[in-house]
Amino acid sequence: MNSAPGDLLLETRGLTLRFGAINAADNIDFTLRQGEHLAVIGANGAGKTTFINICTGYIKPSSGTVLFAGRDITLKGPRQIARLGVGRSFQLPQLFLEHTVQECLQLASVARDRKISRWIPLAQNANGTAVAEMLELVELTPYRNEPAAALPEGRRKLLDVAIALMLEPRLMIMDEPTSGVASEDKHAVMRTIMAALRQRNVTSWFVEHDVDIVLAYATRVAAWIDGRVAADGAPEAVFSDPAIRREVLGER
Repeated sequence: MNSAPGDLLLETRGLTLRFGAINAADNIDFTLRQGEHLAVIGANGAGKTTFINICTGYIKPSSGTVLFAGRDITLKGPRQIARLGVGRSFQLPQLFLEHTVQECLQLASVARDRKISRWIPLAQNANGTAVAEMLELVELTPYRNEPAAALPEGRRKLLDVAIALMLEPRLMIMDEPTSGVASEDKHAVMRTIMAALRQRNVTSWFVEHDVDIVLAYATRVAAWIDGRVAADGAPEAVFSDPAIRREVLGER
């Protein structure tokens, strides 16, 4: 069932993760609503990726609860969470490097529809219309026959997001979607990603260090410091906070 704009989509209650004396997640109460595009900022080691890993099932918390669309997913694994509607892309794109761009999306298609068969060719198993539409959506049609391994970093990022979108998520979580992308290409890559998400009515949460990217594409910003949410609100308000500018942006 799809959520209406503004409905609560993801929630954490008292989420805590301890590594010895270190609190990687420090009693986090957090909500994300349908239709938001949240940027998470913070210095390296602040706990941003750890929080993603907990919410997507890669790490189990020491205590607390993660809810997605009202359902407790705290102890579920990554595949279960993905099938419930949480997509994810990675700082280092997770691609089928030996396959072409089109074949990568075909593999995602058959995984979504659970039609994998060693006896039927991949192209016949996959939803060809859905694959073609996704190639157009993320502007990868000209690269469809290129091996994924041969793509420049920006196109790899787009393909990583496209693979996740093939699973038809309601929420897309992206860990540094512009990291490693040439500076002159960052806005083009992010613009394509965000246009695709909006066309598919997918809520997003992305970790990002580039302030210009955050200001251009986020509707909300949450700043992480030492495993906790230190500020949360409109981008301009968060970036005008002297403590955030000092602790997160390194200004003195």
